[in-house]
Amino acid sequence: MKPRRFLHALFTFSTFIGAALFAGSALAAPLKIGVVPGIFADSVEVAAKEAKAQGLDIQVVEFTDWTTPNVALESGDIDLNYYQNSNYLANAVRSKGFNFVSVQPGILSYLGLYSTKHRSLADVPNGAKVAIASDPVNIGRALRLLQHAGLITLRPDTGLLGTQADIRSNPKNLQFIEIEGPQLVRATQDVDLAQGFPYFIIPSKAFDATRGLAYTSYEDDSWAIQFVARKDKAADPRIAQFLTIYQNSDAVRKAIHAFYLNDSKLYRLTWLTR
Repeated sequence: MKPRRFLHALFTFSTFIGAALFAGSALAAPLKIGVVPGIFADSVEVAAKEAKAQGLDIQVVEFTDWTTPNVALESGDIDLNYYQNSNYLANAVRSKGFNFVSVQPGILSYLGLYSTKHRSLADVPNGAKVAIASDPVNIGRALRLLQHAGLITLRPDTGLLGTQADIRSNPKNLQFIEIEGPQLVRATQDVDLAQGFPYFIIPSKAFDATRGLAYTSYEDDSWAIQFVARKDKAADPRIAQFLTIYQNSDAVRKAIHAFYLNDSKLYRLTWLTR
């Protein structure tokens, strides 16, 4: 072989080997998944053990607020997050310009109305203090639940991002207090009624999550918590492998059911009902 051809062939072979090694190292790198505490973290941890047995390393990163997981995903500090529904995601993309996409729906955890002072919605007094989440999507979700429970009515054209300004009638003169979602558990004892997320209530053991006065079991699967990735990373084969494990794992399903106190009125597994 002539020297020039030999050098060209050697360069091509070296480039191929380098690319293969790079791809292999990318696959070998841990897949970092951002979660919030509770069943989203727990179920991912269960799936991570099965993934490990298949040669896929998962690093679970916990966040305690609803802002940082998307910031971390945007910056590349994590590869995937699992804490937001598709409506929250759409609002985050619209308002922050994130280039994100849902790669798989997960658990639909129902929202509830809870009280540690009153046993029924009928007992909620005039002028009662009601705590609701402060982010735009969950304000609207709480107001729709309150309407569904018969405590308020909203303007007919109220969309997903409804606000207190959309309340058309409030017969009991409810007083609304907006609080960051993860903090609603602690606030419940200080108000007459509170929006509540079972996945925060259960691990806190602050009160019984199965004793809600109303639930959002009527909601569609757009409210399921989504596995979310950056668009440019969504085709990562590690993500596809992990999601296949998560969906098909009996251990994951058992862990989820046990977390929700073996009570199916608190949640739904969307990938089993599509």
